[in-house]
Amino acid sequence: MEKEEIYIKKVVSNKNFCVREQFQIREKSFLSKFGALSSKAKRRDETKNRCNIRTPFQLDRDSIVYSNAFRRLKHKTQVFLSPLGDHYRTRLTHTLEVVEISRNIARAMRLNEDLAEAIALGHDLGHTPFGHGGETALIEVYSPHFSHSDQSLRVVDSLENRGKGLNLTLEVRDGILKHSKGFGNIIPSTPGETAITIEGRIVRIADIIAYLNHDLDDALRGKVVKPADVPDICVQKLGKTHSERASIMIEELVYNSGQKNDKFILNMGQETFNAMIILRKFLYDKVYRSPVVHNEFLKAKKIIIGLYNYFLDNPDAMQKELEKMEMASWDFSKNKLKRSVCDLIASMTDRYALDLYSRLFFPNHFPLA
Repeated sequence: MEKEEIYIKKVVSNKNFCVREQFQIREKSFLSKFGALSSKAKRRDETKNRCNIRTPFQLDRDSIVYSNAFRRLKHKTQVFLSPLGDHYRTRLTHTLEVVEISRNIARAMRLNEDLAEAIALGHDLGHTPFGHGGETALIEVYSPHFSHSDQSLRVVDSLENRGKGLNLTLEVRDGILKHSKGFGNIIPSTPGETAITIEGRIVRIADIIAYLNHDLDDALRGKVVKPADVPDICVQKLGKTHSERASIMIEELVYNSGQKNDKFILNMGQETFNAMIILRKFLYDKVYRSPVVHNEFLKAKKIIIGLYNYFLDNPDAMQKELEKMEMASWDFSKNKLKRSVCDLIASMTDRYALDLYSRLFFPNHFPLA
């Protein structure tokens, strides 16, 4: 260990190595053997996205933060459509909470924080307006195979930067694609469903830790449910407050995970895991499918379907909207019309979709004489 420290000090003081190279050499000394080394990151076009200061994962993080799709998250629904209170979560604040949880877990496990952060920042870029109500609408009218995780990958690969994409690393792209779990397994075991990096698998869990906590928090704030409605086992095993629940989930994951037969296994402990499953079912039954939330999603679906059918019949109008949103132009020889309409609508914010629907389908006020 002393020889290794001496070598690292020599590297850091060597002016022949740029800052990025110095950091990547130090990275080998503090990351677990299961952590993803930034020096081994791969991207589609290796001639681009090079930097003497930032590592490939840090570059990916910055590319996502500076993207149009990331900025649009601030006006996309998490659970409650157009809430009047300032303290309800949006898709952006959800993303930031997932980032913090992912980084904290990665740091505690001596994994690559920059990779976990980049995946977390990009995991919901493909979310539709009006949350899962918008996603359900596109599943109905566009394709039963549409999913926001696939769309998130499409955003970073093909839609951002006027169609050029962000040229992200393989590791970040894989984590973005495989972050979603819906009502499936929190920690999947199916080959191909699990991220290739431990950091990617952590983001998947951090995502559910975040939304279980903040969606319950918002539901209580909006009086959709009462504290007494929360299952007793969830209160006993996870805590009464947002802070308690998040801390327990994170700590249980960190302390129960580790190496097993030369593999790193993520484990939350059976009691905590079971309580999370029960809490998730409670949210689905009493919050996401509650009349207060569900009825608004039905209205949102009508808006999405109306816009989708309009642009199918009016591709020239779609082209104008694509230009406004700084997205790739529609080219019939390259893109199918339905795919482009789906991309356009999925990229809209709630207020953009509402304003556009109003302009297209609501009658104008007749001017007074």
